[in-house]
Order: sequence, then C-alpha cells, then structure tokens
Amino acid sequence: MVSEHTDSVGSVSVDGADGGRWTSLRLAGREWLWSGPGLLTGPRTGHQAFTDAGGLDECFPTVRGTPDHGGLWNQPWETSVTYAGTTLTRRFTGDAETVAVDYRLQAPPGFRFIWAAHALLDCAVGATISAPPGSACRLYPEAAGLLPTPWPANAPWITATWPRPGGIDLGTYGPSDATAVGAILVDCPTVSIRDRGAELTWTLSCPGQPVSTALWRNLAGFPDEAPYRSLGVEPMLGRVFDLAEAGPDDAAVVPASGELAWRLTASARPV
Repeated sequence: MVSEHTDSVGSVSVDGADGGRWTSLRLAGREWLWSGPGLLTGPRTGHQAFTDAGGLDECFPTVRGTPDHGGLWNQPWETSVTYAGTTLTRRFTGDAETVAVDYRLQAPPGFRFIWAAHALLDCAVGATISAPPGSACRLYPEAAGLLPTPWPANAPWITATWPRPGGIDLGTYGPSDATAVGAILVDCPTVSIRDRGAELTWTLSCPGQPVSTALWRNLAGFPDEAPYRSLGVEPMLGRVFDLAEAGPDDAAVVPASGELAWRLTASARPV
C-alpha cells in the first residue's frame, strides 16, 4: 500500500514524513513491529524531544546522548536523508520471508558514528531472545537495582556474559515488574527472537566495523510518569549507546573513500 508519505517495499512499510520510520515488517505471515504507545499522531518532523512512536527508527549518529535517538527521526526522508554534512541512503529488497536493506553513508573520511536499527517488536510475555552463549554483554546503569552487587562508581557500563548477564535473564521477555534495562551484545551480528510460533532473525554485515546488537527490555519500567511495555532488539554499528562514550574501537568510522556500506537482513520462519 502506498500513500503520499508511505512507501511499501516487499514486506516493509516506511513513513518518509516521519523520519523514515519503519511502520510495518511483515514476515512469515505476521507483523513483527510494535505500533507504539499511542503518544502522538502524525509525523515528528521538527520536534526537538524524541517521542516514541513504535516501529523502527534509524538512530544516527548516536542512540543515547545528544541528540537523543540520533538526528534522523525528526527529518523527512525520501530514499536518502542528509544530516550534519552526511548523506545516508537505503534500498529495500524482499519477499514473504526475508527483507534486506542496503545502506550507504557518504561522510568525511574519519567520521565516527553509532547507527542502530531501533526496532521495537510486537512480542508477548514469554518471547525469547537467542544469541551465542558466552557473548560479552554491556549492561547500563538502569540495571543497577537488579544486580547483586553495587554499581561501580562512575562506570558507564559493566560487562557480563550472555544469556544471564549479572544474573539478569535478558533472554526472556517476562511479565511486567516495573524495570527497564538497556544492554549491548558486543560484536554480535546475529540475534533471533521467538514469539508465538515464529522466529525473526536479524543479521547485520559491515566488514571491518564493530557490529553489535542493542537490547531494550522495558517491563513497564519506563518512562517514570507513564510506564508502558516495549521490547527493542536493535542491530547496530558500534559497541556503545552514546557516541560521546565511545572508545577508540567502539564506533564505526568512515574510510578514506568517504563512503561506508552495510547490509541489514531480517528473515522469519514458523517454528
């Protein structure tokens, strides 16, 4: 279905007027993207503060930090978008079981950034997330109250081991318990989600760059004033949420050619 501001390619629908947000991902006979908490109607173009609309937002050049959720979610898109002297182009191909998205970033050589496909998924209680056991997992300070030991002073994150980093079962989307946890599976390019008889797999490829998967497990713990549930499983370039906290190897870097390309693939099957 195509409208003035919405393009449909294969099994994906995107809203170019609302920051290029993916509004639908239909694979293996079902919808995978959460439609959001209903905080607003219409595009967020020109908004200063990020508002959660569900679906999948393209976060660039950071996820957390400044600007929050990056600088693209409030910009109108066509097939490309320009931001801070850079141009990001994407092309979708797909069928009933697989969608591939090819990205190309044009930017000054040496430009450092974080990018994430900030996908919020329509999953029920009991959905599971699978990643290679033993993967390094960076936990962020909102997890402090769930840990058996105090959070280290001034630490932006701690590193533990999947699937129970710090003793927290991040592999299960459980019932509401008023918690919200952000984490990053470091150097983890492939993650699968099983929910209600189907499995979705994200795979991200960008040779020579740090490729990880961010997680956001919100069990009605965020935001404080009106909490709701949401589950983010977010392929990313980089190893941190905030570009300002990135060490020498924690961000993607544009090579001398001034262009960097990567591919995101979503595939699904019944299980």
